[in-house]
Amino acid sequence: MSYVGPDFDPPQPRRSALRRPLTVAVTAVVVGAVAGWGVWQAVGDSGGGDDGSDGAAVPQTRSATTPPASSDPSSSGDGDDKAASPSGSASAPAATGPLKGKVVVIDPGHNPGNFQHTTEINRKVNIGTAMKECDTTGTTTNDGYMEAKFTLDVSRRLRTLLQQQGATVKFTQDGDRNWGPCIDERARIGNEAKADAVVSIHADGSGAGNRGFHVILPGSVNEGDADTRPIVAPSSDLGERIAGYFVRATGSAPSNYVGDGTGLVTRTDLGGLNLSTVPKVFIECGNMRDSKDAALLTSGAWRQKAARGISDGITSFLEN
Repeated sequence: MSYVGPDFDPPQPRRSALRRPLTVAVTAVVVGAVAGWGVWQAVGDSGGGDDGSDGAAVPQTRSATTPPASSDPSSSGDGDDKAASPSGSASAPAATGPLKGKVVVIDPGHNPGNFQHTTEINRKVNIGTAMKECDTTGTTTNDGYMEAKFTLDVSRRLRTLLQQQGATVKFTQDGDRNWGPCIDERARIGNEAKADAVVSIHADGSGAGNRGFHVILPGSVNEGDADTRPIVAPSSDLGERIAGYFVRATGSAPSNYVGDGTGLVTRTDLGGLNLSTVPKVFIECGNMRDSKDAALLTSGAWRQKAARGISDGITSFLEN
C-alpha cells in the first residue's frame, strides 16, 4: 500500500511491523506510486512539474551561516495569503469531531530567526546515533521567501483544519521564540505529548528543474539512544496516506529527483525521526529553488491546498 485515499487504495487497518514483511511493502509502494502518478496526470500540471531531471540529484546544502535574502513574496498582497489560524503555540480547545481525543504535533521546520543565531544553531546535539547541528536556517526561494515562513504558514492552516476535526494540536514552535528549537527538542515535544501523529513541515532547497514533493519516512535504527523499530510501520502508513492525499489536494507530482517517483523516501540520518517514539514523518512540500515550484509555494491559495492534503492524510491515518 502506498498512496492511500479516495482515488488510491482503500484505507486498510494498520498492522504491526512483524506482520508487514519488507518485500510486500516495497512491492506495494511501487504499485501505489503508479496509481498516484496516474491521478496527477489526470489532474494536470496545476501543482506538479515537467519531467525535469530523472536522476537522483543531491539537494543543495542548507547553510546555517548564510542569512536569507530580505524580499518576501508572502507580503505581496495575495488575498489568500493569510494563515487560517492565529499565531500562538498553545492549542485551542478541540472541537467535537472524528479526531476528538487524538493529539497531533505539528513541527514547522526551522525558525525565521535562526540565521541571526548561528552560534546557537551550529552547536552539536545528540541525534541518537551521532552528533549533529542543532538546526539550520532552512532555505529560501530565489526571491528570498524563507522556508521558515512557509512552514509556519502551512502549519497554522493545518492546525485549523485538524482542530475542526476535533484534534488537539500542539506546535514545536509558532514564531514565539528567537531561534530553534533544536532537532532533539523537537522530537522530545512530540514524545512527551504522547502524540498519535507528528508531521514536520518543510520545503526543499534543491537545484532548478528538480520539482515535486516527497515524504520522508523513518528507517529502522537501533543504535545508541535511537530505536525507531516500533514506529517504522505506523510512520510508513502515515506517510503513505499523506502522500496520496497531497497529490489529490494539490495536483503536485511526486519528486522527480528523489524517491524513484513514489514521493516516499526513507532516511536514517535525521534526528527528528531517530529520536521519535511516536509515529512521525517529514514532508518536503516542493523545491523552493525551482521557479515553477516556488510560484506554488509562495501562493496562499496553494498553501491552503497543501494544508488540506496533509490534514486529510493525517485524518485518514488516525481514523484507521
